[in-house]
Amino acid sequence: MPIFFWMNRFCSFEKFLVLYELRNEINNGISNVNQAIIIAEVVENLGYSLVDIEREGRGLLRVTIENQNPDELITVGDCEKVSHQLTYTLPVENVPFDRLEVSSPGVDRVIKTAEDFIRFNGLEINLKLRVAMGNRKNFTGVLQGLVKGSVASRDAVWGLLIEPKPGESAMLEFTLADVDKARLVPVLDFKGKKS
Repeated sequence: MPIFFWMNRFCSFEKFLVLYELRNEINNGISNVNQAIIIAEVVENLGYSLVDIEREGRGLLRVTIENQNPDELITVGDCEKVSHQLTYTLPVENVPFDRLEVSSPGVDRVIKTAEDFIRFNGLEINLKLRVAMGNRKNFTGVLQGLVKGSVASRDAVWGLLIEPKPGESAMLEFTLADVDKARLVPVLDFKGKKS
């Protein structure tokens, strides 16, 4: 089936781009796009957003969700609701799994899509590249957002303000294809004291 027929028949172009990006960005994840679409549709029909899908050893399928309004936290009840629905839907749709885990992104949230890189602009992240730049793969810095190109372009260049030496700053430029893993640096506030 041609991809454009599939796209027009089952989802909007924007949703297709997100799912396509999700498929490309999941390293140890589901190889079958149809399985990712099934999971995304269940999650979205329940009023949540899909953050990540992972496959782990011994049949573990891990689904990470968040509220469509990112200011609202995910509760255990939310995870239970999605887990309950997926437990019934996945076997009917022939999506294999032995164990299912549904969770919130947590304080060290994974950053995968272009929308995530825009949303978390100005926040500190840990970035691991697929190929070393300047003899390093791991960087911590403040995300600067889109530097060159357009968000929809695969060649879009993103920026990370890093501190190579104390007191110095430099801009690391990368594409989403360069990224192995990216996560927010947790900021915890205990009685007004951030750590």
